[in-house]
Amino acid sequence: MGIASTDAESVALTEKSFSVSDYDLAATLSSGQAFRWSCQQGAWSSVVAGRWVQLIQNGDTISALTTARDSNWNWLEDYLQLNVNLPEIIRTFPKDAVLTEAVKSSNGLRLLKQNHWECLASFILSSTKQIVQIQHCVELLCQRFGERVPTPEGVGICHAFPTAQRLTQASEAELRACKLGFRAPYLLKSAQQIAQGNLRLDLLQSGSLEEARLQLMTLPGVGPKIADCVLLFAYGFPRAFPVDVWIYKAIQQLYFPNRRVSNQRMQKFTESYFGSNSGYAQQYIFHYMRTKIRRTQQCK
Repeated sequence: MGIASTDAESVALTEKSFSVSDYDLAATLSSGQAFRWSCQQGAWSSVVAGRWVQLIQNGDTISALTTARDSNWNWLEDYLQLNVNLPEIIRTFPKDAVLTEAVKSSNGLRLLKQNHWECLASFILSSTKQIVQIQHCVELLCQRFGERVPTPEGVGICHAFPTAQRLTQASEAELRACKLGFRAPYLLKSAQQIAQGNLRLDLLQSGSLEEARLQLMTLPGVGPKIADCVLLFAYGFPRAFPVDVWIYKAIQQLYFPNRRVSNQRMQKFTESYFGSNSGYAQQYIFHYMRTKIRRTQQCK
């Protein structure tokens, strides 16, 4: 396969196969954690760690193809969390009918571990939007402000997610042109704070969940739900439990079908009931409710 390089140097094309168990790639990449994956003819493609990458699962094997100069695949193994023992995590879930059915219906669903800034920025602009709309906004943002990355011939032009520093050079109007609406000033001001070093995203991992949440919530447009999404999908805090409209309705319907639950009671329940890997449990419930009527996004 030929390579379309973005510069004068040649670009290598490398591939690797990973043996996996209890891994559902399609469910994982379409479950609302990340917004840049697309699928055609069984192949999932995106830009991860500044590299174009294509993934195909065939049974217990995930085959990866990327444009890179070295054979170090740690960036992808970490992103996909290939070394996580999923059965061990699921054993920590409460033994109830809801989670049993959720796990059964989405067996192999995993959590990703994304770039801190990309995950944060993506969820800042996700407020009150559906997943398809978020994907469109993210793609426009990458096209207009992200650096071009090498891609195989025939793939087309791809861009990395723009850095916080790059977005500080954009105007609010330019960000609104990416369909961000009222989220544009939130994203711009957050990018400015990150670029200026007012909040060090790389240091949040060393603190507690509560401390990291409070730090993220100092950014404009970041409330508890967005903070917990970032802490779960980018930092891997296992007890982060994002509660949005979907999850609130799901918990209400599945666990409290005959009575209305206050926000305070909901918070106490989600913090205490789901155990040491409550964030994983949340994702199973979220995906189960999203796909209960509508099947998991199909790859066509």
